[in-house]
Amino acid sequence: MDEHTPSPVTVDGKRAIVVGGTSGLGEAIALGFADDGADVIATSRDESRVADTAAALADRGAETTRVTCDVTDTDSLEAVRDATEETFGGIDVVVASQGAISRETVLGIGDDDWEMVTDVALDGVRRVIQTFAPAMDDGGSIVTISSLAARLSMANLPAYSAAKGGVEAYTRAAAKELAPDLRVNAIAPGFFITPQNAETYAEGTEKRERIDERTPMGRVGDREELVGAAIYLSSDSASYVTGEVLTVDGGFATSAL
Repeated sequence: MDEHTPSPVTVDGKRAIVVGGTSGLGEAIALGFADDGADVIATSRDESRVADTAAALADRGAETTRVTCDVTDTDSLEAVRDATEETFGGIDVVVASQGAISRETVLGIGDDDWEMVTDVALDGVRRVIQTFAPAMDDGGSIVTISSLAARLSMANLPAYSAAKGGVEAYTRAAAKELAPDLRVNAIAPGFFITPQNAETYAEGTEKRERIDERTPMGRVGDREELVGAAIYLSSDSASYVTGEVLTVDGGFATSAL
């Protein structure tokens, strides 16, 4: 078969690590990868969540292992890298899905909150890429998680917005420097229901009504609806896609009202 023949959109047989993969959107991606046939390690700082997610991955037939990770600590990331290589014998896909948030105003946010958010959400992406990229096999894919907050004004999220804007910029820089051996892309999710925000976005709340009204699809997303984008960017079908930010938001960012 010609090397440029279109490949299936699948991560079947891929060896993946999902940093921040034990809760929220990261967990959905990790489990979705396993359902699609990938071997997956999902990691975070929470030992019990790591154990629970590893069990769920194994139930789906994925090879996995339990390892915790702190993205503010390079030594911790290197331990995850070594455990992944030992478990899988190589790394094909890395998803950087860790996050942190602080709800403060532009004028009110202090150094501690600013540094906490940027250390996890932005510097954490840098550490993940610097740690894992040299260990990945050629043709591998790195996926970072951005946000609509990188491009749209959202109240009381200055550090988060700045960090996610930096994630998109760093993703493009990494895509240029790591090509052609590795591809680096980002996903910018819109409003998705997760266990962490289910109460905030519950039907009938004022915030949910405003989101639904502006979103052309007329609703918030289920977190499983993000999985397809992650699978595509991680698959061989996206072999000529790098430096892109794929927005998955039901059309929210395109709507003026």
